[in-house]
Amino acid sequence: MTEHAILVLGSTGTVGRRLVARLADLGAPVRAASRRGDVRFDWSEPPTWAPALDGSDRLFVLAPDGVPVDPAFVAQAVESGVRRIVLLSSRGIEAMDDRRLLDAEAVVRGSGAEWTIVRADWFDQNFDEGFFRPAILAGELAMPLGEHRQAFVDAGDIAAVAAAALTSDGHGGRRYDVTGPRPLTFGEAAEIIGRVSGRTVRYRGSAEEYIAQQEALGEPREAAEGAVAVFAALRAAGEEGPTDDVLRVTGQPPLPFETYAAGAAAAGAWD
Repeated sequence: MTEHAILVLGSTGTVGRRLVARLADLGAPVRAASRRGDVRFDWSEPPTWAPALDGSDRLFVLAPDGVPVDPAFVAQAVESGVRRIVLLSSRGIEAMDDRRLLDAEAVVRGSGAEWTIVRADWFDQNFDEGFFRPAILAGELAMPLGEHRQAFVDAGDIAAVAAAALTSDGHGGRRYDVTGPRPLTFGEAAEIIGRVSGRTVRYRGSAEEYIAQQEALGEPREAAEGAVAVFAALRAAGEEGPTDDVLRVTGQPPLPFETYAAGAAAAGAWD
């Protein structure tokens, strides 16, 4: 390869595929990596790492839920010529003691490469592409968060921030907290989705209702109780308000949840 490229891990996921499209629109050379893509990459198969890294000098790191960012891979990336790393992380990880993401941030910071950490709030797309969609279709969303508010953020805005950090200077050593424009309770989010989709979507915000729903879905009670404890820690830490990081980095304001929901409904997400 004569031109250095940007390696995007998780390129078929919610953020990854939007980032690949954004980089392509910018004219940046991209290597879109996934377990089954043309550029094959699998965290559990180290022999796939070197071929994926070949010719790349910038790297977007995203690990699937439950999968740690392997320090050996990050070290190999830097040794192979990667000079800039952008990591997708999450807000609230200290409160929830998310060791997987806390450790990933530490690995990237200590890699020797220029780094940027993108901490995102809950994705809008969790409701139409992710794990909340079945609950929306069933008409009942249970989360043990009561009236706790989240600044739900559109995955396109996350991708736009990551693209800027990968293609322009001035982002090294920075952490961006990427949020939507205003915080919402899950009840408010459910009401908005119900209104634009023509569905009745009820929100159940107590721990007991969450455990009952999870058990009905086949989850062990112990796992549901463990999740309740994590969410209780998040609530106890207090609400994190919205930031202006999307606007500052991209020059564009973040997409309102109402606009996201109307677009998803028009595309048939909840038909």
